[in-house]
Amino acid sequence: MAKIGAKSATPPETAASAIGGSAAHQNEDLIRRFTWSIAAIGVHLEELRYFWAQTLGVSGPQWMILMALADLDQGDGVPVNVVSKKLHVDSSFVTTQSKLLEKKGFLRRKTSADDARVVQMSLTDKTYKHMAGLASQQANLNAFIFAEFDDSELEAFTGKLAALQNRLEKACVRVTLDM
Repeated sequence: MAKIGAKSATPPETAASAIGGSAAHQNEDLIRRFTWSIAAIGVHLEELRYFWAQTLGVSGPQWMILMALADLDQGDGVPVNVVSKKLHVDSSFVTTQSKLLEKKGFLRRKTSADDARVVQMSLTDKTYKHMAGLASQQANLNAFIFAEFDDSELEAFTGKLAALQNRLEKACVRVTLDM
């Protein structure tokens, strides 16, 4: 009989196998560890976003709007709803924040020539210059962060994460429909 307060001889990695002994329990433990790692990665990415945002004097979410525009704009501007979908936020949030960014001179907003209900957003030269000034710092940081991946490994890993993101989106819909 074990003493109360005595340390368990079972290491944490095998706690699931001690409880049920099945591969399913081990798989659940691995999934739980994976999700905690993803959550921690999200926190660290958020910290980096706020760091970059501070260099420009904007909020983290505003920085993300600017980054989305930098990624998406092909020269004609990007509609609010496209940015909101990329960021997984409501379009009213992007509208409100983009107006603030426009006042600070970081982006332009103009009504679409094709549809007056659509607002096209694009970055200003001021923003492009600032981002160009940060490019070498960001490249050095990315080299450090992704040092363990060669291009093909990073491509494969990114593909797996995209597939996981897609399945998580579907799971959220399923959970919502089941309630």
